[in-house]
Amino acid sequence: MTQSLPGQRPAREQRFTGRAGLPVVVVGAGPYGLSVAAHLRATGATVRIFGDVMGSWRHAMATGMFLKSTPDATDLSAPEPGGRLADFRRMHGEPELTELTPIPCEVFVRYGMWFQKRYVGEVEPGRVVAVDRTPPGRGLLVRLDDGQELPAAAVVLATGLDGLADIPEELQRLAPEGPGPAALVSHTSHHTDLSSYAGRRVAVVGGGQSALESAALLHEAGAEVQVLVREPRVLWGTKPALDRPWTQRVSRPASPLGTGWVLAAVCKAPGGVRRFPAAARMLLFRRALGPSGGWWLRDRVENIVPIRTSTRVTRAEAEGPVVRLELAGPDGTETALTVDHVLAATGYRLDLDAVPFLSPAVRATVTCVRGSKAPQLSASLESSVPGLYFTGSLAAPTFGPMMRFVAGTEFVARRIARHASRPSVPR
Repeated sequence: MTQSLPGQRPAREQRFTGRAGLPVVVVGAGPYGLSVAAHLRATGATVRIFGDVMGSWRHAMATGMFLKSTPDATDLSAPEPGGRLADFRRMHGEPELTELTPIPCEVFVRYGMWFQKRYVGEVEPGRVVAVDRTPPGRGLLVRLDDGQELPAAAVVLATGLDGLADIPEELQRLAPEGPGPAALVSHTSHHTDLSSYAGRRVAVVGGGQSALESAALLHEAGAEVQVLVREPRVLWGTKPALDRPWTQRVSRPASPLGTGWVLAAVCKAPGGVRRFPAAARMLLFRRALGPSGGWWLRDRVENIVPIRTSTRVTRAEAEGPVVRLELAGPDGTETALTVDHVLAATGYRLDLDAVPFLSPAVRATVTCVRGSKAPQLSASLESSVPGLYFTGSLAAPTFGPMMRFVAGTEFVARRIARHASRPSVPR
């Protein structure tokens, strides 16, 4: 992968001229993949979309979890009116959700599957195992797990956080054969059911929504839980007010990601974020939204689940069927903790090397945002490899933090569909 210099646009090797009759291939059938496919099909483009519909939401979210986002920030992007979450609820005779109503993940999954049937149509279950380059000007080649090779005019990567789970090195050593529910350490994305830990001692590492909600679910299932947080305190969201005074609306305007001028600005104009220097974009990406818990979760955790703040895991050792954690606490104090399992709620790494189906030739020619391993993208979310587009979190270092959430689907779907459906893409 190559790095871009400050102010430099991604290098373009060849003017991409889509080949007549070839499809645009969308890899992934979550919120971004479904939204992009819906808009592409509305343009009349030939589209093939591969994946498990809402798979990450069905298989990487523990039963009983809720979305942190509010209803207005969870709409998929349809090419015509009628595809919002509120429309889905109304059509099925279900009550309207407000900002004071946490959204169960299972509701969002049902909404996504309804959206797919209504706006996308067939999603092919085949798994994409490789995306490679073809001779200049002839698009890309997609290989499926059944051996089929599919020439494509363009490829849109919408695989979400699949494969990007980040487990610190000191914890990875606990699972030489790989982390997972049956190993001594796992990542929150590995679980759909935490009830199997009933009666067991579990250390949850992390201080964000995933850590705190997992801790609540573990406690409610009968596990003995402790949460280890590096920061000096746990942050909680504030309960939203349905009718705010105009002074508050002016001083702290609302946005899909919360209140405040910075969040409102980056949500209103993600295209403008792209024009910032790379260092400023990476600072915004890392600090605009720190780890915190949803306001509605606080009563299930605070003063119920033990939380150790200002605590770091300095060493983790397997001792037979249990784990011994050495911890550095406030003021340099050192303690040890013995548990049966460690649950890493340590987020995700934005690293193209973790996208296994991109061929070495493709990865080597993707220009990355300076200081990261995430792709530098054009205004239409196209990478420096002609015809290769990125969505979701991998687009966040270019367009800002809204790309990490469902709220970014409208911006992404419209731009990619408008650009990728053209028979010729001017440079």
